[in-house]
Amino acid sequence: MTFDHIIIGAGSAGCVLANRLSADPARRVLLLEAGPRDWHPLIHMPAGIAKLAGNRRVNWNYSTAPEPQLGGRTIWWPRGKVLGGSSSINAMCYIRGNPDDYDGWARLTDDPRWAWRNVLPYFLRAEHNSRGASAVHGGDGPLGVSDLRHVNPLTRVFVEAGAQLGLARNDDFNGATQLGVGLYQVTQWNGARCSAAVAYLDPVKSRPNLHVVTNALATRITFDGAATRRTRATGVDCNVRGKSVHFASGEVIVCGGAINSPQLLMLSGIGDAGALRDLGIKVAQHLPGVGANLQDHLDVCTLQHETQRVSYDRASELKAAFDWFLRGHRGIGTSNIAEGGAFLRSALATDARADIQLHFIPAMVDDHGRHRLPGDGYTLHACFLRPRSRGRITLVSADARDKPRIEANYLGDPEGFDLKMLVECAKASIEVFEQPAFDRYRGAWIYPVRKPASHAEWIEFVRARAETVYHPVGTCRMGNDAGAVVDSGLRMHGVDRLRVVDASVMPTLPSGNTNAPTIMLAELAADLILQAA
Repeated sequence: MTFDHIIIGAGSAGCVLANRLSADPARRVLLLEAGPRDWHPLIHMPAGIAKLAGNRRVNWNYSTAPEPQLGGRTIWWPRGKVLGGSSSINAMCYIRGNPDDYDGWARLTDDPRWAWRNVLPYFLRAEHNSRGASAVHGGDGPLGVSDLRHVNPLTRVFVEAGAQLGLARNDDFNGATQLGVGLYQVTQWNGARCSAAVAYLDPVKSRPNLHVVTNALATRITFDGAATRRTRATGVDCNVRGKSVHFASGEVIVCGGAINSPQLLMLSGIGDAGALRDLGIKVAQHLPGVGANLQDHLDVCTLQHETQRVSYDRASELKAAFDWFLRGHRGIGTSNIAEGGAFLRSALATDARADIQLHFIPAMVDDHGRHRLPGDGYTLHACFLRPRSRGRITLVSADARDKPRIEANYLGDPEGFDLKMLVECAKASIEVFEQPAFDRYRGAWIYPVRKPASHAEWIEFVRARAETVYHPVGTCRMGNDAGAVVDSGLRMHGVDRLRVVDASVMPTLPSGNTNAPTIMLAELAADLILQAA
């Protein structure tokens, strides 16, 4: 079974590539996904995310190793294991980041293709914005982006509180400026989730040259072993529903994301040679940067009770389902839950970009929503957008079924700047909740149990409560230095016919959510692959 391109992972990047590469009927394209098809109805009802958190059929359900700077806590890392990947289980916030983020990528890779002026057209090509086409929005792309159909009254209170704090009102975080407070646009269309699978796979699934195989765990990339040749990828070994299968390919494209991509590369013999030999893995290419440079947005949540019982905490799930399934995608079932947000500059900001992002949730969210608290309340997530800490992904065995070890190394930067910024994040959240707009709704504190009275108490709160906001990147970093894994064309250093296309190649985190940047990256990569061919 031979293909021109084998794409490993049907997440945001993999779905884009499957669509764009199979548009040429002469190309045979295989898309492999370890999880099932996206049949689950709660995937498509936006508010269904509240019920998907514990569903291990569609979630890799990772956790970090004990984090030394967070009191030894292990941090839960949900990642999508289904067609659409994490775009099928995320909160759907459509955020591109700041133009300076991409100009920074261009500088770090010495490649102007990654500069803002050159990546913007790919954002536009992907987007179908309900507001119509403009200089900063696409109007006819496959990815539906729209305003929320339903907004909780508490979310509008949050926006008013942000304005009272001095933040500018912003109705488009992807427009002229990112700074300010407002409602998020979301990857939805007609009140339903528009995942990468819905946007890019569903319209082309009948193409005879596109083959999609689900429940297919890639266990190893295979290589040409001739001693006189440069190493090149030849195909993929898979476990498909319990059976071992080999697929041959002219090119292998790894799209597993920041955790699974470095894991598969290391299982295949690409990584630090010494560590691979210790696990009995034959070395195909010594690249010590595989799994390194792990970055994530660490987030601290502030929770408070509300007195008017308008939050989503006791909303009728039956009514939400009825309105969504039987009344044409209406009501609270269309909510992404994280309805409002803000981008702001702290007193420690080092440039003109926002360095803190807020996500407001009109419900109490404890332990990623897995722990239900009594009563009614609201939650404010706050994360530092440019962390300096770096972690890593490593193998625990040579078995693809074993989860890799995730060492996020949160707050581990030697200067301690990340900790200072998380304290700023927590203080900003408290300031928002103290504004007059919340007077009518404000109940007792939940987390923290009271406003910290000293710097030591702020630090204690951060170390005890900080969690991921689900944006891991960087573990197969692009660049030209010794620590880079792929070049700026996303081709594997030292190995032919092998690319990585997903968030793992990002050299630094974008200033915001990572789904839209990943889709842009894959759109650009599709052009690179087609041009190379």
